[in-house]
Amino acid sequence: MGYSDPSSSRDLLGNRTLFFIFICTFAVVTLLQQILYGRNYLKRVKQTELFDRWKSLQMCKWEMNVTEANLFKSTLSRCCNAPAFLFTTQKNTPLGTKLKYEVDTSGIFHINQEIFRMFPKDMPYYRSQFKKCAVVGNGGILKNSRCGREIDSADFVFRCNLPPVSEKYIGDVGVKTDVVTVNPSIITERFHKLQKWRKPFYDVLQVYENASVLLPAFYNTRNTDVSIRVKYVLDDFQSQQAVYYFHPQYLINVSRYWLAQGVRAKRISTGLILVTAALELCEEVHLYGFWAFPMNPSGIFITHHYYDNVKPRPGFHAMPSEIFNFLHMHSKGILRVHTGTCSCC
Repeated sequence: MGYSDPSSSRDLLGNRTLFFIFICTFAVVTLLQQILYGRNYLKRVKQTELFDRWKSLQMCKWEMNVTEANLFKSTLSRCCNAPAFLFTTQKNTPLGTKLKYEVDTSGIFHINQEIFRMFPKDMPYYRSQFKKCAVVGNGGILKNSRCGREIDSADFVFRCNLPPVSEKYIGDVGVKTDVVTVNPSIITERFHKLQKWRKPFYDVLQVYENASVLLPAFYNTRNTDVSIRVKYVLDDFQSQQAVYYFHPQYLINVSRYWLAQGVRAKRISTGLILVTAALELCEEVHLYGFWAFPMNPSGIFITHHYYDNVKPRPGFHAMPSEIFNFLHMHSKGILRVHTGTCSCC
């Protein structure tokens, strides 16, 4: 309880300001303790306790901490350097390069004239080019969030693995897309490696209008042919959509960085890769659809994706560790994680 002045009906300590400062500070400190010192937190403490801390933190208005954000961006610049190495380009991968794969390290891909011409001359984006970016995951936390307009209001929007953005979902997830990733396994399973009918795949990409398409062509040897084929398909249909390929060394460097932060997985998620890149390419980064638990912070069960409840292969990603790092960065003002409903515009 605060001390009040009966004559003014105001809180002598600033109209409850100090109370909320205390609540926010307590929430930040306890959440940071759980994240920084509790790598095995979920094994030791109920998820509900983490959710309670997160809900307490949501009482506070989020503000970007420019100092913390710039320090973090500086670290990423030294380890990863997305503005120079996010994509393979003619500058960073010259003609004749013997490109090493990310995973199949014994494999070498020789960059010939045909492949070299597919690469952009240089990276199309530069450091802190965009004021506000939205990185949109596919988590069920987005369902009924009404975040679509807020997402679409961002200057630049990243999406993962051809998510549905039809009228059914637009209110929650928006439709604006500047970069959309495509996992080659999707092309293999849904589109027969583009070896038969290609128009269904082309039609799916048109939903994202002029968004650039980004693929891990050099993750392993199996990914290369089908990823290159995407460029041929779009050229055949005279599409204006650009096709880019992750630089394998960038992916290696990003994985090493997050491993040092406690993310131990066979492979980090596409979402984490995009968030890492966005932190270098954007001044302010907002995350939507990122949540690693079967319940939302209020304890209500949610589907795995906003569009279905198909679970991923167990043990491949380390989603709780990734989310812990996101919450850590949120609490320090480096980026903002959205897990509730939005009230944009």
